[in-house]
Amino acid sequence: MKLANWAKEQGIAYCTAWRWFKNGKLPCPAYKSPSGTIIVNPIQTDNKIIKTYIYARVSSYEKKNDLLRQTKRCEDFCLANGWSVERTFSEIASGMNDNRKKLFRLLSLPPGRLVVEHKDRLTRFGFNYFDFLLPKLGWEVIVINRDTEEKNDLLKDLVAIITSFCCRLYGLRRGQSKAKQIKQELTNA
Repeated sequence: MKLANWAKEQGIAYCTAWRWFKNGKLPCPAYKSPSGTIIVNPIQTDNKIIKTYIYARVSSYEKKNDLLRQTKRCEDFCLANGWSVERTFSEIASGMNDNRKKLFRLLSLPPGRLVVEHKDRLTRFGFNYFDFLLPKLGWEVIVINRDTEEKNDLLKDLVAIITSFCCRLYGLRRGQSKAKQIKQELTNA
């Protein structure tokens, strides 16, 4: 259906719908045809059930108990919203690792609703890429605590980067001691 017809059905102005399309915020799939016409594929929610998936991640085995608590909070959130959880993916891996098997397995499934507790559980850096691209592929990304940001978020990111590079350069044991030393120096400053 043409964008103008879809906007009329939704009760919104064509300019608003066009702006949403331009910014990638249209709530349903759409594309621009070779002739320049914007075609919208409205989502039929009355007969289509959206599958809900949970993704939980921690960075080390010492935090395995937090992984269970994180999964439980996500399940409770889905239950409170009336969503049936199709499958839960729990992983122990660095958020900076771009080769996570369970995340790849999740993203290879048919599109659905992806629920994570915090955006850094999905990825430590580059969350905006996921937030921008996944909806274009039919996914709905739900971050439970999207607005909850800690004061020292930049400091945590800096420590994570230093830890990652130190681990790669000097080996895991030496990298951890270097990261602790740098972390102590940064917190004392």
